[in-house]
Amino acid sequence: MSGAPSAFLIDDDRDLRKAMQQTLELAGFTVSPFAGATEALAELTAGFEGVVISDIRMPGMDGLALFRKVAELDADLPVILVTGHGDIPMAVQAIQDGVYDFIAKPFAADRLVQSARRAQEKRRLVMENRALRQAAEAASESLPLIGQTPVMERLRQTLRHIADTDVDVLVAGETGSGKEVVATLLHQWSRRRSGNFVALNCGALPETVIESELFGHEPGAFTGAVKKRIGRIEHASGGTLFLDEIEAMPPATQVKMLRVLEAREITPLGTNATRPVDIRVVAAAKIDLGDPAERGDFREDLYYRLNVVTLSIPPLRERREDVPLLFSHFLKRASERFGREVPTISAAIRDHLMSHPWPGNVRELSHFAERVALGVEGQPGKAAAAPAKSGGTLPERLERYEAEILKEALTAHRGDVKETLQALGIPRKTFYDKLQRHGINRADYVGQTTAGES
Repeated sequence: MSGAPSAFLIDDDRDLRKAMQQTLELAGFTVSPFAGATEALAELTAGFEGVVISDIRMPGMDGLALFRKVAELDADLPVILVTGHGDIPMAVQAIQDGVYDFIAKPFAADRLVQSARRAQEKRRLVMENRALRQAAEAASESLPLIGQTPVMERLRQTLRHIADTDVDVLVAGETGSGKEVVATLLHQWSRRRSGNFVALNCGALPETVIESELFGHEPGAFTGAVKKRIGRIEHASGGTLFLDEIEAMPPATQVKMLRVLEAREITPLGTNATRPVDIRVVAAAKIDLGDPAERGDFREDLYYRLNVVTLSIPPLRERREDVPLLFSHFLKRASERFGREVPTISAAIRDHLMSHPWPGNVRELSHFAERVALGVEGQPGKAAAAPAKSGGTLPERLERYEAEILKEALTAHRGDVKETLQALGIPRKTFYDKLQRHGINRADYVGQTTAGES
């Protein structure tokens, strides 16, 4: 969503309509004025990115009937109703039915502008969430390695280009960046897809076990080897072998692995017989094996044998534009798994997505999405949000603390502005400025609303 905020303005009073139009335009809105509800509905679409502001008492279709028609068109399109009759029960019922705000005449110009701005912010979040969900659905169907940044586009193109070759691949990337996803796609997009995809984390197995896991063994090969075992390499024959954290492979095993890569054959433990294997090896490392200082005791000849094609996965902090799309994908997946509605991404969560460095990369982002789906992250007054207060500079921590105080006051007073202002002891303009800065929508806290706040 981009460009100036926009509003449909409906009022049969020509002079008042012109005055409200001028007020909104001075505040930066692009206004489409209408003298009647029917005329406005003929122009309104579900994709409208702005807000609807309408008088209630009008000939023909009144404002409440207009609201119901708008809700049928798009339930998330905010409608602000204006009345000069001070009907409090009607206002309460309208808010409960989903009207965004109810303004009683006479009202100050600032009252109209502030309400329209908050409604516009809510609409912007709704439209952003819709766009992200649609992009995530499209990405999950055709591009499992999600991302729209140029570096991710190039990575997917390279994967498509080399997938159907039998070249061995080295994947470099930080922890949680998606190295196994890359290996899986290389397998799924290749003619080997009908074979096994076999994964082994070299850092998760002790040195005494890893050779048996890789090469297999014959009965009696060592104490406890009572029957024949097919190793991971042989099990992957005809498919793909993924070796994660290959930098942790013991030196003695590296020598044998080099032989496998060169001869495409294995010698199981406990026998001198060799067996041919038809494998493609995808190895992953979280360090730069090309740097002798980082490589340590990892064999240089094994590195060069693996380094026919090297794919590098950038960390999330280097492709921040992909974070909202990834988060939306993970949030939808987590909500489906937990049997919950997909929550709307609030301004606070969106700010966190773009400011957090994500040291755990995609894995950390996925876990954060799960917490949001469960409602234990980013909710007003939730204890789970407290750890975030411990980090950042002093101004950043004070900003977060101020936002929490505002949310707690709004919660305690059910969104009532007068009571909240009295509790906080701040001017109305300061209050609304702070809500806008922190991305807080007062309407989210409204319980038994009093019509015609002044």
